[in-house]
Amino acid sequence: MNNRERIVLESRIMDFASLPVFKAVADEGGISRAARRLHRVQSNVTTRVRQLEEDLGVNLFIREGKKLHLSPAGALLLGYADRLIDLATEAREAVHDAKPRGLFRLGSVESAAAMRLPGPLNEYYQRFPEVTLELQTGSIQELSTKLLHGELDAAVVVEPIADAPFEKAMIFEEELAIIAAARHPPIKSPHDLRDQTMLAREIGCPYRLRLDQWLKKAGEMPERVIEMTSWHAILGCTAAGMGVTALPKMMLTTFPDRALLSVHPLPKEFSIAPTVLIWRKGAQSPKVSALLDVLKAKPKREVKSKTAAR
Repeated sequence: MNNRERIVLESRIMDFASLPVFKAVADEGGISRAARRLHRVQSNVTTRVRQLEEDLGVNLFIREGKKLHLSPAGALLLGYADRLIDLATEAREAVHDAKPRGLFRLGSVESAAAMRLPGPLNEYYQRFPEVTLELQTGSIQELSTKLLHGELDAAVVVEPIADAPFEKAMIFEEELAIIAAARHPPIKSPHDLRDQTMLAREIGCPYRLRLDQWLKKAGEMPERVIEMTSWHAILGCTAAGMGVTALPKMMLTTFPDRALLSVHPLPKEFSIAPTVLIWRKGAQSPKVSALLDVLKAKPKREVKSKTAAR
């Protein structure tokens, strides 16, 4: 009997409660990090993993000192574990009414959290008081990783985002522009940014990506890139004349020294940044559906669902 047949045949005696523990150890690569993530003592995590291995009759990990690597059988089980955990969540919600309730862990890129979400989230609170909303901000990579690890229920991110692991619905489009100091000469082509310093977020930022694409199309590159972690810090340094940046025009409404900045349009193919709500495939809960309804009800928002279910 091969490992796959053994897992399938013996899964009926498997302790389901051990699967989230197994998944955490697999994701974190070790007992101690998994214990911190699960808020458990290490001995409890170790016991759960050993019990699961005994139930299945296979070694799920290859142990190298304090590090654990999935064995072939463990890698196979991980795929089943993801599906079983998602099914259990779906079943748990299905046996209750469809009214949103409980903890809703929402992630968002910083720009959307600051400019677009306060109004809709206020309305969400009023309509669904039994939901406890927890908002986290981060980069697209951080948010998508947390979604895949089950640490978030949904996230607001900017395209492009991988289609394979997620379902998504477009909630609005941002119009990007190049922002420079007030007295900066007109910026009409990438050549006008030759020898300029670019102020930007981390590599992978979708706004930075669009400016990079515009420059590369003309064979230009910024002389220097300074990375910062705050959009308001970027705007402040731009106003001081330290460099130029590209970001949604709406962000200028939150900057008190707007008069110190100038706005230069980008070509349409690089200026539109679709923003989407994403969630893990097969895990669209009533809380996520309710948030989509709130976002769709907002005026002046172009919402086009990309999911088959909606």
